[in-house]
Amino acid sequence: MADENSRKDSRPPGGPPPGGAPPASEFLDQNEIDRLLAQSDGGESKPMVIRADGRPVDANGAQLRIEAYDFRNPAFLTEVELRRLRLLHEDFIRYLSARLSLFLRMEFGLKMARLTTLNYSKFTDSLPSPTHLCLFKAEPLLGVGILDLNPRLALTLADRMLGGRGHSVKSERYLTEIEVALIEDIVTIILEEWCVQWKNEQELRPSIIGHENNGRFLQTSPKDAVVLVLSLEVNFGDCSEQIQIGVPYYTIEPVVKKMQARRQKDSSISKAQEKRATWQDTYDHITIPARAEWAAFDLSLREIVNLRVGDVIEMPASILDRTELVLAGVPKFAGQVGLEGERVALQLTRKIHQPQPVPPHAQSQGR
Repeated sequence: MADENSRKDSRPPGGPPPGGAPPASEFLDQNEIDRLLAQSDGGESKPMVIRADGRPVDANGAQLRIEAYDFRNPAFLTEVELRRLRLLHEDFIRYLSARLSLFLRMEFGLKMARLTTLNYSKFTDSLPSPTHLCLFKAEPLLGVGILDLNPRLALTLADRMLGGRGHSVKSERYLTEIEVALIEDIVTIILEEWCVQWKNEQELRPSIIGHENNGRFLQTSPKDAVVLVLSLEVNFGDCSEQIQIGVPYYTIEPVVKKMQARRQKDSSISKAQEKRATWQDTYDHITIPARAEWAAFDLSLREIVNLRVGDVIEMPASILDRTELVLAGVPKFAGQVGLEGERVALQLTRKIHQPQPVPPHAQSQGR
């Protein structure tokens, strides 16, 4: 017992117990704190400074660019990409309007209401109830798209397909199985025209995989998935309603990337063709009148009338340095006249830039 007590007392006051584990009541001293701070500062992080006027700058004084980002409504498409998609869908709307007008034998007006990106949950919550939803796929792309057709418009189209005059149906109800089968022909035309617009990037085959009448219980995509939403305003007879097409972004992402790569390739090829000027063989035999002229001085009309053969007109020697080469009546180069052997030669020193002509409408605006 004495030896055991002596071993216990041999530990320094406040020292760690055997095993190296510090007691729960132990605090770090200043040396250990400095050592930990030195370890944390060993990275490559660069400090950022906020000036008094609110502008953020880095350690070198260069201004930093801070962009706002909405985490509740993420958008993976830039303005340029949305503009290209808008142009593509405008062609889709034009061709679809003509095709449905022929199919229904009645004018079918379409207009783009909006083209934007939304979360899948926000898109499904915005769908009206009751409504007619058509679930579709565009093979071989992944994901399921949603086509929202207002029931009143669907009933009006079904009435027209059965021989009606296309008057708007006032009641809003769920579609029967026969009406759903009739509307599938309209939906098939819409999906075929939508897939045709991507033919330059990839051949797509549309297929209808189901129908629903309420969007709240759909689970075709994750809730936070980004959906490209196209809203169309429809004018058919006296019926004015909307059609919405929602496609997950991960579905169209492969064809969007192909479209961007193709446009960049086309633009680079066109720029290369513009820069490279090739000589054509047909240019070899084209003749252009060329002459050297001097803007020497002005003579009055009386002096010109009094000129006779044998008169001598004196000109300054410096005029030789101001000779202009005129091609097809247009001054193009300025140069210096001299002798090259037994011939008179003109050495070109600079190019003469002609002023751009002012359009007639700009002149009228200026007046």
